[in-house]
Amino acid sequence: MPGTTNASPAQKAPRSRQRPRADRARQVAEVLRRQIASGAFASGMLPDERTLIADFAVSRNTVREALGVLRGEGVVERRQGVGTVIVRRPYEHTLEGLTGLAETLGTHGEVVNQVRVADLVRPPREVARKLNVPDGGRVVHIERLRLLDGVPLSLDLTYLAADIGEPLLTADLAGRDLFGLIEQSIGGRLGSASVTMHAVGGDPHTCALLGIPAGSALFTVERLTRMPDGRPVDLEFLRIRGDRLAFRAELVRAGGGTR
Repeated sequence: MPGTTNASPAQKAPRSRQRPRADRARQVAEVLRRQIASGAFASGMLPDERTLIADFAVSRNTVREALGVLRGEGVVERRQGVGTVIVRRPYEHTLEGLTGLAETLGTHGEVVNQVRVADLVRPPREVARKLNVPDGGRVVHIERLRLLDGVPLSLDLTYLAADIGEPLLTADLAGRDLFGLIEQSIGGRLGSASVTMHAVGGDPHTCALLGIPAGSALFTVERLTRMPDGRPVDLEFLRIRGDRLAFRAELVRAGGGTR
């Protein structure tokens, strides 16, 4: 009819629909988890339910379900007459620089390494390939259980080029980061590293060493570190408790056209 405009399907505003409470609770839990990891709530307590309801514009039941998620993860607990208390904060580890664990988390507590293996070995084929080790060559293998303030944090398996690793076999592997020991030994700086990360359910043996139930979430990290000239010298396989570490990075979007 004249004077009327029919919007095309692409122009119509999407209909709003009520999201399931479980979805809203998960969203609230995710935001609170991130705030806790970044150091918010310095008092060690979450705001009361009334404040959370207003902050997130959700119902009381949604807030309670979200807090139940965090309690199930061991992040918070409810204390009668006190409120919801933070019992564990994940520590942040930046991905923006080539740093060791003690360099990154030393301000949060004492990092101690339990050295389980330190030896000269013949490497698995894939390790030899990545470290450019010739057939029949050997590498230094170091395995350490790493603790922060006495609580297990990660299980680190490291393979080092023999000329780089052998001097470290008599070094302070229990008290120092490998990066610092390597640079002290070579009298220079390491160059760059490639990192691959994904999440897995931990196997029973690893979880037992880390003091968590079998199947708990772990970050698995593979890091190949090179000298400034590009030579690969350090290949690490890290298994990190998912409840104790949060990875952080600042990213910049590359230039280009927009749609």
